[in-house]
Amino acid sequence: MASVLFHIDLNAFFANAEILRHPELKDKPVAIGSLSSRGVLSTANYEARKHGVHSAMPVYQAKELCPELVVIPGDYAYYRKLSSRFFAYLRRYSAKLEPLSIDECFLDVTEPIRKYPRPLDMAVQIQQGVLQELGLTCSIGVGPTRFLAKMASDMKKPMGITVLRKSEIPAKLWPLPIEEMIGIGKKTVPALKKEGVERIGDLVDPRFEPAVRRLLGKNAFAMMQKAKGNSSSKLEFSTSHKSISVSKTFKTDLYTLEEAQTQAQILTRELWNKLVRDKQKGRLVSLVLRDTTFHNQMRSKTLNAMTDNYATIWEVVSELLLEHFEPVGYRHIGVSIGSLKRADQIIEQPTIFEEPVNTTQDIVASLNRSLDSKVFMTAGDLLKKKEKEGKNEHGQ
Repeated sequence: MASVLFHIDLNAFFANAEILRHPELKDKPVAIGSLSSRGVLSTANYEARKHGVHSAMPVYQAKELCPELVVIPGDYAYYRKLSSRFFAYLRRYSAKLEPLSIDECFLDVTEPIRKYPRPLDMAVQIQQGVLQELGLTCSIGVGPTRFLAKMASDMKKPMGITVLRKSEIPAKLWPLPIEEMIGIGKKTVPALKKEGVERIGDLVDPRFEPAVRRLLGKNAFAMMQKAKGNSSSKLEFSTSHKSISVSKTFKTDLYTLEEAQTQAQILTRELWNKLVRDKQKGRLVSLVLRDTTFHNQMRSKTLNAMTDNYATIWEVVSELLLEHFEPVGYRHIGVSIGSLKRADQIIEQPTIFEEPVNTTQDIVASLNRSLDSKVFMTAGDLLKKKEKEGKNEHGQ
């Protein structure tokens, strides 16, 4: 059976969170950002977007477009609390939840959705529940893969529910402009358009394959497969609510991969020290990148086995950073490890590809077999033999 994934995205989260505690701002254009003359916006509500206001826009420019715009400094501790409530609510429906950032996640509902007479009833129930319990609106994309579910959630906002089946890809996905393809950077779009790649469907057109491979490099095959609907449905989620994390907000933004790698490695070393100190092992390694517009992206990977090994953890963090880094400027990096268990409670099971750990008895038996005689014995067996011989000499 194909997987059923929901991509759930809170609409204009920071702005709507502020309207929750300032109801008088409802139906007014609201944005979150710095109030300084050089400040930029991290997000804007849909009223503000009607005037052309958007994230990463300088505050002065936004005010020129929309003089009545209300700009509020961000309260990120408040947003994190709301985010925790959001994820806790979603876990009522499925424990298989992978956060992508503070306001979006994947939810694997392959099993629980079977309980509903009509599949979309579950999406409607979740959407209405988020509105009633948290006062926030969200859009939900439904698809058999991560990529299709996320693309679907972007198709109708706010408060949209969109299904994107593989059979609907030619009609719904391929006609979209290439800049809407998740995973293709803003700097790559003009180069692709110059080669005639205008729409997502052009990625699977054999005429453009040489150009696509040249411009996208190692990511070309993955992008073409995603456009065909052939990509992963696997989620990365913690099997426990416990995790260890470390993070840092930097005085100056990081724009190069080398800078980000240096800082991420320092954080990984600190994370490893905490893990060992707490005598824990973990399995889910995560990286959080917060850019200059305060947008968080979280990327995770589940290991094949529990670990407290620094090299193993750093290898995953480095891999995630290389895969998702863009030179947009990062003001904050965090690393964490979840699905924790105490190291002394973990029973290591060798796989069929590993040699079992030999006991002393195993080693002695192997040596004796190689000589076809019982020449070797353990010290303990030797003492027992001497003791037995001594008893026999005394007639006991």
